[in-house]
Amino acid sequence: MSDKKSLLKNPRVIIFILILLGSIYFIHPGYTPGEGVTTDLNFGLDLEGGSWLQIKLQGVLVQIDANSGDLVKGIVEPIIGAPIEITKNNLDAGGSADKSVTFTTSAPVSASQLEFLGAVSVDRLNGNTTQVTISDTSKEFFIRNYLSRALDTEVVLTNTQDGIVYEIRTAVTEEQLEALLKDVGGSIRESEDGTSTYREGVSTETRDLTRDILNDKLNSMGLKDIPVRTVGDDYILIDFAGIDLATAKEIAEKPGKFEIRIQTTGNQTVHVLYGDAIESVGILTYHDEQWHTPFVLKEEGARALQKIALETGAVDNPESHYLIMYLDDVEIYGAPLSYSAASKLREGPIYSWEASTGTDEDAKVQATALQVHLRAGALPVNVQLVGSGHVDAGLGSQFKTEAVIAGLLSLIAVAAVVFHRYRRPEILVPMVGISISEVIMILGFAAAIGWQLDLAAIAGVIAAIGTGIDHLVIITDEVLYEGKLPPTKVFLSRIGKAFSIILGAAATVIIAMSPLVVMGFGTLKGFAITTIIGVFIGVIIARPVYGIVIKELLERHENGTQEGDFAE
Repeated sequence: MSDKKSLLKNPRVIIFILILLGSIYFIHPGYTPGEGVTTDLNFGLDLEGGSWLQIKLQGVLVQIDANSGDLVKGIVEPIIGAPIEITKNNLDAGGSADKSVTFTTSAPVSASQLEFLGAVSVDRLNGNTTQVTISDTSKEFFIRNYLSRALDTEVVLTNTQDGIVYEIRTAVTEEQLEALLKDVGGSIRESEDGTSTYREGVSTETRDLTRDILNDKLNSMGLKDIPVRTVGDDYILIDFAGIDLATAKEIAEKPGKFEIRIQTTGNQTVHVLYGDAIESVGILTYHDEQWHTPFVLKEEGARALQKIALETGAVDNPESHYLIMYLDDVEIYGAPLSYSAASKLREGPIYSWEASTGTDEDAKVQATALQVHLRAGALPVNVQLVGSGHVDAGLGSQFKTEAVIAGLLSLIAVAAVVFHRYRRPEILVPMVGISISEVIMILGFAAAIGWQLDLAAIAGVIAAIGTGIDHLVIITDEVLYEGKLPPTKVFLSRIGKAFSIILGAAATVIIAMSPLVVMGFGTLKGFAITTIIGVFIGVIIARPVYGIVIKELLERHENGTQEGDFAE
């Protein structure tokens, strides 16, 4: 017999064995008295038991018309407690013109009263007359701030093809909104067909931001295996595997603990404020060649920061005094106080801040993450619990057992069909062995990335077994086209033909499953991802190894048979 290369020296076989052992390591199977078989696999709600919550995001999308003069009077007069006379108004100026409004009043006015509307300058004229100019502003800015203060919520402006849309991030009826706008000479705009532009709901960006904040909050609590999924534009579904309903509601409603501290000396820091001192968090911006995350402090937060900055000497040596942000005691951002901010803090508190992160794409990602962290104390919109439920742990355990039985039965059924077709153990054993190894690798990958397995994912594993067997049968039929193992050159040609068929079939499966992954149809997403992972593992790792193993076993079987015949 010729000197054949051992299977254990083949690079593909070595890689296959290493990945298989790595998968077993990540799965970490074991046995605990009283608990039975244990693993590091993460199981979903339908396999583990637990609770689920469905929440609706409350908000309104609307377009608004308003008379700028009435708007200014309606906002300013209640704040200063006196009537005003507008002397100059170019809030309606189009294009990039500097928009401002100037008015006079007999009442004393301080810039801090109106600084939320823009840059404010106050001048005393003859007698008791005060002249106030508000610049760097616009009519839309006035509307946004009026609604934000009146409804005690965040209002976001979005430019669309049909005009500016105001997203009010709380529940407000059309009648309530009309009444609020009427007080300042405003109204809800009608669309071209005469219908109201008022619509309940939130933007896609707000929905996704809320989902990310919930994810961030749950992750910071060590609950990294809890999936948060969006359902439509206005709903979010959260599965709390292994957690009872009361605890699930408490977790979802509990805000994260956000804290800002300032560096004193060395690594020592002192508390400045908590998340409840943050009034609002803006949308990240890019200017001065930096990505920035803006946020606004409440009165008590701004004054607390000024007080600590003065006491620690940060205003004198800002580069040595970092402002450090923590979420649930984990540092999420740190940067020195800027010289301009230090100078302003000498004179008074600063309400509007910006955290800069850098210039590149990583800086943009960090700025976006910081925006999410800053909001972790509260969601950007009010939410309403519209559905909840509980799956008994015993029922989940039963599902898990039945899923394992279904997988074993499918494997036994496939093995029976294969044996009936070929009636050769040297084909059946490696084929079943490769199928089992693929399942282990899929589960090992899921354990390594913390993927949560539910019934749909288990169905994906079973589908991967079926797809894998189909591919192995194609390889076997090509190899044994004439009933016996062909010469090496012919074998390689047939294997190449088999893999061209397999790659085409695999590509078809991946393309068919991709829409479910991208569009995220609930639990079907888990089915699609698991199936795609199984196809990749099979085509890249397992199928080539099967071709090597089957050739080696068939060669040894045929050589053994020939030698036995010669001895007779």
